[in-house]
Amino acid sequence: MPNWRKFRPVDWALLVIAMFMPFLPLVDHNGGHLTVLVNAGVYMMLAIGLNIVVGFAGLLDLGYAAFFAIGSYTYAMVASPQFGLHFSFWPMVLMSAFVAALFGIILGAPTLRLRGDYLAIVTLGFGEIVPQTFLNLQKFTGGPNGISAIDQPKLFGYHFGLNPLPYYYLVLVLLAVSLFLANNLRTSRLGRAWMAIREDEIAAAHMGINTTTTKLAAFSLGASFSGLSGVVNASLLTLVSPDQFKFNVSITVLSMLVLGGMGSLPGVVIGSAALSILNFWLLPEANNLAAMVGVHIDFTQYKFMLYGIILVVVMLFKPEGLYGSEQRKAELKERGTSVAAEENAEYEEMPRETVL
Repeated sequence: MPNWRKFRPVDWALLVIAMFMPFLPLVDHNGGHLTVLVNAGVYMMLAIGLNIVVGFAGLLDLGYAAFFAIGSYTYAMVASPQFGLHFSFWPMVLMSAFVAALFGIILGAPTLRLRGDYLAIVTLGFGEIVPQTFLNLQKFTGGPNGISAIDQPKLFGYHFGLNPLPYYYLVLVLLAVSLFLANNLRTSRLGRAWMAIREDEIAAAHMGINTTTTKLAAFSLGASFSGLSGVVNASLLTLVSPDQFKFNVSITVLSMLVLGGMGSLPGVVIGSAALSILNFWLLPEANNLAAMVGVHIDFTQYKFMLYGIILVVVMLFKPEGLYGSEQRKAELKERGTSVAAEENAEYEEMPRETVL
């Protein structure tokens, strides 16, 4: 049960918004707005999964889009005319998440003995290899054309089709389940082990934590959320192709974490919602407004420049993120204090003539 006394004003605001979201389609009948929210929900699930790897366990993963691709292609191959299979959407939600988790184990098993920059480079390579593999396996994946005519969900005889409304409620339910599972993982024994590794892996190992299997669990569970997002994305677009899973997807999701606050579930929600609305709504609307006044500028081409500006400003004034966890704030404060103390000690130890 949450401790209501510790709720901040932002917590209450998020709670009110969450309670209002199921009733939003009754107020806003614009299908374009619902589509924006569905896309934002897909990225939010991606961010929740990456938060397990980066925020909880402290493992820098720069190839997270690979698991997104694996989840999407897993569903596309068995729910399209590609192989003449038309599996139901609902069991494939769990199956694609399982397949992505399996590939998380396959990637993590030989690489998680690495740390820091070396691990980041390996995951970056994996993130580049997977889309290229799908691109080259043209017989199975359609190559650069991808797989089209993917089956859409059906529920009690109702076909989702191109209507964004059922996808909106589907994403709401999956988001609620994802947040519930991620919060339980965070407070579990495994979650505490992840945080111990994030703070000091050597100390965690001396305390009896099997760091390899614990990090492997973080990779596989984080990948499962990405696979879940991939199924929804594939069924929504009815098309998957390699260019949907480039490196910029991994950077976008990582930027959402940094903006909102790594390790904080409310921060993940805020960061992913902010950048998704910027990407899917504000920039296209800015293009329309510019065209109306006769200015031909494609603002979507400058989205990463805007991401960079936003992140620099946030890091300068709130290095823990817009909604960083209290533990993360304490860690940053402690590191800043220790760095300042080391610099002062080095200054005091310098010869007097050098200081002068």
